[in-house]
Amino acid sequence: MAPEQIFDIVFYMEIIGTIAFAASGAMTGIHRGMDIFGVCVLGVVTAVGGGMTRDMILGNIPGALVRPVYVMVAVASALLVFSVLYFRNGLLQGKPGLLYDRAMFIMDSVGLGIFTVMGVMTGIQNGYPDNTFLLVFLGTLTGVGGGLLRDIMAGVPPYIFVKHIYACASVVGALSCVWIYRAFGQTPSMVISALLIILIRFLAAYFHWNLPHIKQES
Repeated sequence: MAPEQIFDIVFYMEIIGTIAFAASGAMTGIHRGMDIFGVCVLGVVTAVGGGMTRDMILGNIPGALVRPVYVMVAVASALLVFSVLYFRNGLLQGKPGLLYDRAMFIMDSVGLGIFTVMGVMTGIQNGYPDNTFLLVFLGTLTGVGGGLLRDIMAGVPPYIFVKHIYACASVVGALSCVWIYRAFGQTPSMVISALLIILIRFLAAYFHWNLPHIKQES
């Protein structure tokens, strides 16, 4: 596959992930009663926060600042979500609300898969193709970092610690991305690993998989 085609695939995957995460961040802000500015900030933080943290660890200027298209897409996505719910306040009640929750779950899972593999690829491109631990760390951080910052800013228990298999799916996907990259190259590793993460998330939700936790006595 030509380098230009690989670049296009990566770019479109990043845009899809940005829209997915920005929408989830905006919804969190809306549920917490934030105004339109707060909703936009939370949408942007969710979409680019993990990637910016990853870039700073690698000693680079955050990509979202060098290429502000991701921030603009995140703001536009958050504004769209806010506008729809502002003018249709009861839109998410009843069956439409259930459908929306499912759509958000799908988008959040897609975003997790895409950003996890993007984090691994960024580590490889920065000269660490043989450091498995670092690559998995960067992939997981990119995948879950924005959501973690979102929940901290919104004052809610971080989703990755309390709900279904989330961070673990990112870790598994990052590991598979590293191994498949070394055996088959960039494009297969990104596509297969992102799909694996999405599949794990869907199975975890369908079968109600959760990590063990201690139930507190009331």
